[in-house]
Amino acid sequence: MSAKRHHALRDKSTFCMKHSSSRRNFLKKTSGAAAALAIGSELAAHETRILHSDVHISSNDKIRLGLIGAGIIGHYDIDTALKIPGTELAAVCDLYDGRLEYAREKWGASMFTTRNYLDVLARPDIDAVFICTPDHWHAQIAIDALRVGKHVYLEKPMVQKIKDGHKIIDAQKKSGKVVQVGSQRASSVAMVEARKQIASGIIGELVYAEAAYDRWSSNGAWNYSIPTDASPQTVDWERFIAKAPKRPFDATRFFRWRNYKDYGTGVAGDLFVHLLTGLHTITGSLGPTRIFALGDLNYWKDGRDAYDLMTGLMDYPKTAQHPSFQFFLRSNLADGMGGSGAFRLVGTDGYIEMGWNELTVKHFKRPVTEGYGGYDSYTSFSAKQKEEFKKWYDAKYGSASTKRVDGEPITFKPEAGYDDRYAHIVNFFEAVRTGKPCIEDASFGLRAAAPSLLCNTSAEKRKAIFWDPVAMKVVKKG
Repeated sequence: MSAKRHHALRDKSTFCMKHSSSRRNFLKKTSGAAAALAIGSELAAHETRILHSDVHISSNDKIRLGLIGAGIIGHYDIDTALKIPGTELAAVCDLYDGRLEYAREKWGASMFTTRNYLDVLARPDIDAVFICTPDHWHAQIAIDALRVGKHVYLEKPMVQKIKDGHKIIDAQKKSGKVVQVGSQRASSVAMVEARKQIASGIIGELVYAEAAYDRWSSNGAWNYSIPTDASPQTVDWERFIAKAPKRPFDATRFFRWRNYKDYGTGVAGDLFVHLLTGLHTITGSLGPTRIFALGDLNYWKDGRDAYDLMTGLMDYPKTAQHPSFQFFLRSNLADGMGGSGAFRLVGTDGYIEMGWNELTVKHFKRPVTEGYGGYDSYTSFSAKQKEEFKKWYDAKYGSASTKRVDGEPITFKPEAGYDDRYAHIVNFFEAVRTGKPCIEDASFGLRAAAPSLLCNTSAEKRKAIFWDPVAMKVVKKG
């Protein structure tokens, strides 16, 4: 990305993605974004439309749930799931005793709790599990759950290692159960509307997309609180590292696991995956074929080995669903702008500016001709040639307008109280109840996760990585 475009991305569309209130205020903050499109023409009126969710709950058949991983996102997911009629939490698993104690405080003293996820899977009364563990445990728990007939809601990224993605896909096919990956933007009404707008041709042919997901704070950089009672007695450390290199108990690694490559996937797996999920939902793309990224550890030099800054560039080939286009990504965990972000799809005749659950479409019609003069070679012609050129121009174009016509900008906003996480989990439950396909199945999940994870590979190897988005495999070249 050029320096000019890089700064334009940040200056024209910054919004804080940390709090939902900031997400809702995104369009207010960016009402002047891309003013360059209106240079030399009058501003068109601005229309606002409300996006209506078509979330439907087909029945109240009881779905009994098990939560595996009762950390931050585990509570977000289950709290949302329990708002949906016909759901009940039956068991909670975590490796820290304090979280199991809190589960009993929150959901009742009789709540079944355990350190061993296999105890949850062994319960015949549980229909579906929410897997909200550190990334390095995602695949094993999901496969084990599918083998015993449980439906699976699996937090993003779907896997820590790409090779495990195909194992989950195979396990899902054999089991016939539902797998929904938990990157909720796939269910957002904004993403669905953006897909309609792209398909309508209102912004012309898609040329590139650019997105950023930045944070500034220690908490945003995953330095979460560590309880004072953390010890080998209160934490099942040996189970935690059973699928990672052996090392002595380390409370920091346990509670801040995203900072370490042994257990997490860094900004690529945690944040880029949201951006790819949105892009693939909007464009219908299966993914890029070439991936290049740069990674660095600039600010958070606190013992972590995961990058705190990453930029990525992806090459999307032409398919039946979309033209060829490029995708630029960035995530900075020490953002001096206070935590900013952007998501823009730019076409030949306009662009779409995405908020979290909002979007604005700005578009124009190109003139038949742009005339002559100004910063143009015409000014360097001889007097005789200028006269000849004028005659040729008038004969060819006559009085055709030389002005671009700006269309009326359109802003789409969700209904009050809309929650894309709620919509995503409803979609999961509807698939469980009806057998209909879910929005973000294991194949979709791998196609979003793999290019994200390959940014880590590219940054480490300092070279482009080639990917087959249909077969979902790395392609070796050279």
